[in-house]
Amino acid sequence: MTNRRQFVQALGGAAALSALHPLAALAQAVQQAKIYYGFPAGSAGDSVARRVAEKLGDTPYSKINAVVENKPGAGGRIALDTLKTSPADGSVLCLAQASALSTYPHIYTKLSYGLADFAPVSIGAVMTHGLAVGPMVPASVKTLKDYIAWAKANPGQASYGSPGAGSTPHFLGALLGLNTGTDLRHVPYRGSLPAINDVVGGQIASSMTPVGDYLPFAKAGKLRVLATSGALRAAYLPDVPTFTEQGFPEIVADEWFGFFAPAKTPAPVIAAASTAIQAALKDKAVADGLLSVGLVAHGSSPEDMKKSLQSEYERWGPLVKKIGFTAES
Repeated sequence: MTNRRQFVQALGGAAALSALHPLAALAQAVQQAKIYYGFPAGSAGDSVARRVAEKLGDTPYSKINAVVENKPGAGGRIALDTLKTSPADGSVLCLAQASALSTYPHIYTKLSYGLADFAPVSIGAVMTHGLAVGPMVPASVKTLKDYIAWAKANPGQASYGSPGAGSTPHFLGALLGLNTGTDLRHVPYRGSLPAINDVVGGQIASSMTPVGDYLPFAKAGKLRVLATSGALRAAYLPDVPTFTEQGFPEIVADEWFGFFAPAKTPAPVIAAASTAIQAALKDKAVADGLLSVGLVAHGSSPEDMKKSLQSEYERWGPLVKKIGFTAES
């Protein structure tokens, strides 16, 4: 993959695009693309949309840089619903978390969209989730084991916030409760930051959200991250052990954000958009900027993105059944 990318850079411009993506060379660049994002501005995922948008101008995909429009609510479903009915001409994309298409179908009996409504373009970045506690939890609680003991002793206060009901962090918290026999009360929010603010303010005990959204608060000593959900420790929080290290191998999730287009968007346009996004993610300033908020830049082909979605869909089906959550529950 590295040699291929170096080859693209060496060839440069339209020659590289034509050599590696013949269909992309046939696409007519849009004047300006719009990128919907289904959570509030300022969150880690929002950084993916905005940093990539700033690099899409003057490419075979778009004449000028893209603009980002936040459409928060319903765990990202509002943004995807908007994309579904948008023009299929390449002028509109949506950045969405994988769970919106791999997990939501297992929990919403009347989900208004499906994978068939969208065309995968490229993965954007990979994120790790984590459990953090704030001032409601005593300073003596320093490990996950400590927190579970405290939660069992204080069932009325043992709550955790998440970016929304049915989100991956919601399910990770539910699995933690099931696997430890602890009654952890879930409190859904509209995005990570409102949940974190309530943890920092002492309104709730803990939160399970993307780790990147914790970083400024953790550095300021306003909350304590007790565990992360990656297969390996997060590079930006190397001293925080994973759930697996602490005895919970089922609580593993490296979730990604990916770019989607409406289903009937022409293949040459999808190829041009994917190439432009992957090039943006290779930019050192973009990659370093994402890492600073706890995200790892990771471009992909539309085909690889689709395969990853299918794999995640198959994995989460049995876990959602185990948790017993539906949109009506």
